[in-house]
Amino acid sequence: MPDKNKTPQPASGLLEEEAYQRIKQAIIDGSFSPADKLSIRGVCATLSLSPMPVRAALRRLINERALDATASGTALVPRLTRQEFQELTQMRLQLEPLALRLAAPHLTASDYAKLNALVASHEAARLAGDPAGVRQADTDFMLALYRASRSQLLLSFIESLWLRRSPFFWEARWALLSASTSRAPHRHSEIIHALQGGDIDAAQAFLTDEIQSACQFLLDVMSFKDDT
Repeated sequence: MPDKNKTPQPASGLLEEEAYQRIKQAIIDGSFSPADKLSIRGVCATLSLSPMPVRAALRRLINERALDATASGTALVPRLTRQEFQELTQMRLQLEPLALRLAAPHLTASDYAKLNALVASHEAARLAGDPAGVRQADTDFMLALYRASRSQLLLSFIESLWLRRSPFFWEARWALLSASTSRAPHRHSEIIHALQGGDIDAAQAFLTDEIQSACQFLLDVMSFKDDT
């Protein structure tokens, strides 16, 4: 039965939350590129949303540092400097192995089946030359693993870092695809095997290696905001 004592969320709040979630997903999916200005009118047209909730959602994303803002207050998709990219990577190296360690005791046979299916999807997309499919499978794998940590606070910090870096990773998708078996390999199968064998330290080491390898590769081949 409905909780009669619970105050229902105002319609404006529901619309703002919908706008917030859809803009977040659009950023992750690569709908916006680094340095894009997100005008309220443009976002409304792109995502078929209304101006008021979009304005509130953009302000919220700016406050969360998922987006930057121009001097006039217009939302701006971040273009990372080398230092900021390295700082984001260092934060990921602290938070994501922790999420993996917290997740390990909670992973079930069903979870492992899902993770293995995502590894297969990743490989199929790589062989098909589909960078969007590779990126989606990679994101889904990591989120499925980290959500098993059952720490909503930790997950929110990780998602915040991912939002900040997502446009850059989308821009780098073809470079990452070409390097996926050499300079920036994913270690998902090794992570699964280590976790199933009870070796959490090894699983964390594989994850750390994957993050560091991708970071170094992108530092070598991509352009950043502060490059001349």
